[in-house]
Amino acid sequence: MFEIFFISYQESNADENWAKLKSKFPIAQRIHGVKGIHQAHIAAAKQSLTKMFYVVDGDSVIADDFNFNYEVNKLEKGHVHVWFSQNPVNGLVYGYGGVKLLPKLETINMDVTCPDMTTSISKHFKAIPTISNVTVFNTDPFNTWKSAFRECVKLSSKIIDRQKSEETLHRLNVWCTSGADRPFGQESIAGAIAGKEYGSANKDNLEALKNINDFDWLKEYYEQQTKK
Repeated sequence: MFEIFFISYQESNADENWAKLKSKFPIAQRIHGVKGIHQAHIAAAKQSLTKMFYVVDGDSVIADDFNFNYEVNKLEKGHVHVWFSQNPVNGLVYGYGGVKLLPKLETINMDVTCPDMTTSISKHFKAIPTISNVTVFNTDPFNTWKSAFRECVKLSSKIIDRQKSEETLHRLNVWCTSGADRPFGQESIAGAIAGKEYGSANKDNLEALKNINDFDWLKEYYEQQTKK
C-alpha cells in the first residue's frame, strides 16, 4: 500500500540489514549517505510516490513476523505512526528505532530546526505497540555511544512532545544502568550517562540540543568524553 524506504548513513551493519530487508520486501528503496537526519527523511518523502511511506533505519533488523501492510484510518493519514523496537543492550521496548509510517507532505515541510525529527513532522502521533524490529545500534564503540547519547539527551531534556514523565524517567534509568554485559554495553551506558548530563544541562538551550543531529559534532564530543 505504501512505499518502503531504508535510510542509512554510517551504520556499520547497514549493508547487511539492507540486504535482509530487500530480500524479503523487494519493493524497498534505499536512501543512503544524505547528511542530516531531517534531510534524509525529506529526500525519502520527495522520492515517494505514495501519500505515506515507511521508514526503516539503517541499524534495524526487521522482525520475522512484521509486514508493511498496516491499514491507515482515513482520519489518521496525517499522523506519524511509530512501531515499537527491541533494544538489544538493555531490553527496553518502545518507539526508539522503530519502523515509522510518515505522511509525505508533512515530512517534506517539517521543521528542520527541531532536535527530535519524528515529533517535528506532525502534531498528530500514534504509537503502535507491536515490535517491528531490533535496533542493532551496538556494533562498535562510537555508534553505540552515539545512539545512547542522542536518545538520552532527548529523554533528559524532555524535548519530545507528549512525554510521560514517569515513563521517561524509567527509560532513562534503564539506559544508564542496564546491559553492561551485552556487546558494547559499557559504551551504551557511558553514552547514556553523558547524554543524560548534556540534556539536563541544556534543556532550555535549543541550539545546544540541535547538536545531537550533527554527526561531526557528535564524533568530536565522543572523543572529548573518552579522553577524560
